[in-house]
Amino acid sequence: MTEADRAALQAAVEILERESFAERLTTLAGRQIGFAGRMIPTALQEIAASAARRGLASALRVAISSLDRAGPAHDKARLHLRLAAASGAIGGAIGLASLPIELPVSTVIMLRSIADIARREGEDLADPEAALACLQVFALGGHAEEGNILEGGYLAIRGVLAKTVSDAARYVAATAVADETAPVLVRLVALLSTRFGVIVSQKAAAQAAPIIGAFGGAAVNVAFTRHFQSLARGHFTVRRLERAYGREIVYREYARMAGRATA
Repeated sequence: MTEADRAALQAAVEILERESFAERLTTLAGRQIGFAGRMIPTALQEIAASAARRGLASALRVAISSLDRAGPAHDKARLHLRLAAASGAIGGAIGLASLPIELPVSTVIMLRSIADIARREGEDLADPEAALACLQVFALGGHAEEGNILEGGYLAIRGVLAKTVSDAARYVAATAVADETAPVLVRLVALLSTRFGVIVSQKAAAQAAPIIGAFGGAAVNVAFTRHFQSLARGHFTVRRLERAYGREIVYREYARMAGRATA
């Protein structure tokens, strides 16, 4: 592995193992928001989980139907952040009741941004496996302080998701018009949403805080989008290096850098 690629992998490890959405919220608005993100009522968690499933179902439709039609890779990160801010401002102004509507919009915006990052790292989104790898990013958003969502780290989550993603990719490749209600795709959304829902519940708790309002709602949504853009850069860096050096070599080096033993 070249020194440049080793440095890129080290940067990916820092992102995928150590970046936290809760920390972003704390940085954004001080301890009040960070505290709100950790004190999440059960009812809010249930609302967030349902919204997460709806958001991922919307993203799945886009992933299997149109991600490969966007043409060459362009850096549209700022555009996607502006769209996310507008969506979050609506959510902040209306409140928690808007989450089932606002989150699917935000999730698709983020998916488009993730897809742009994937293209810049050499992914062919006409390949269903690569398109579904964009959806995987939504399962990478948490750490131990956020409910052990990433217990075992990035490589462990990749392992947990591997068979379901592979099965879903084979189904999409073999089906002219993929049915999102097909059991294999339903399983994929369910698996991803259990992890994505934790971060959604933190976002919802922050936007529901009395001090937030429309402006703060936009800021929370920008932080939410930036978090997943950052995770996408780490995820697709690892995948690019896998194509160049082979999965075993990259995983071994990743595990060394992360301070974990490989399975």
